[in-house]
Amino acid sequence: MLVLLPPSEGKADSGKGAPLRLESLSLPGLTAAREAVLGELVGLCAGDEEKAREVLGLSEGLRGEVAKNAALRTAGARPAGEIYTGVLYDALDLASLDTAAKRRAARSLLVFSGLWGAVRVTDRIPSYRCSMGIRLPGLGALAGHWRAPMAGVLPEAAGDGLVLDLRSAAYAAAWKPKGEVAGRTATVRVLHAPTRKVVSHFNKATKGRIVRALLSAGVTPAGPAELVAALRELGYVVEAQAPERAGKAWALDVLVEEVH
Repeated sequence: MLVLLPPSEGKADSGKGAPLRLESLSLPGLTAAREAVLGELVGLCAGDEEKAREVLGLSEGLRGEVAKNAALRTAGARPAGEIYTGVLYDALDLASLDTAAKRRAARSLLVFSGLWGAVRVTDRIPSYRCSMGIRLPGLGALAGHWRAPMAGVLPEAAGDGLVLDLRSAAYAAAWKPKGEVAGRTATVRVLHAPTRKVVSHFNKATKGRIVRALLSAGVTPAGPAELVAALRELGYVVEAQAPERAGKAWALDVLVEEVH
């Protein structure tokens, strides 16, 4: 099982560990594309602060993020699972998983990123600010920059099992499963059952809980149909829509009664 996650906008501090080593990150086929984004982002943020803030879409209160990006090559690095915070990651709570579940997380979780493309939760990265939706002056839209490298790397990373795609639209634009991989991919929406509306905060929290439940139970569904059965066994109310034709992903709606 491969679980595709969005990053968090907010991130924990880098800490004082050894700095980033690009060549040590998972998915080495993305190294050249990572270096291109890193080089331009560091150069942009080390230069005109106001231009950098405009490109990155940062408010006055987030001005300090520019300096953080300028120092990415020398800043301390920590496992990505410790860097990413926010609603989904708080609900997932990787640190409190038991040893076996942490091993499963290391194998199966892949966090998408405007800067790194995608990383495992064990990959050591510094804290940064670079969403997938921005356009860097030299590289253009980051989703477009990542599309070709991802297409060459992600099908292999997906292996022959289930792909559980929990990404937001901006990050899904960087890689769309195709062909046979798409047929064993499932996307998930979380809906408030009484209104059948998506509630952003609760959507993220429930996705974090779903991933945690699968990891803790040691469940490794072979495909979307098996995922539906596993989630129902774990107590979730799931409506599934199988694709009408080959090469399309399954769409799952998880219905929840309470929004909290």
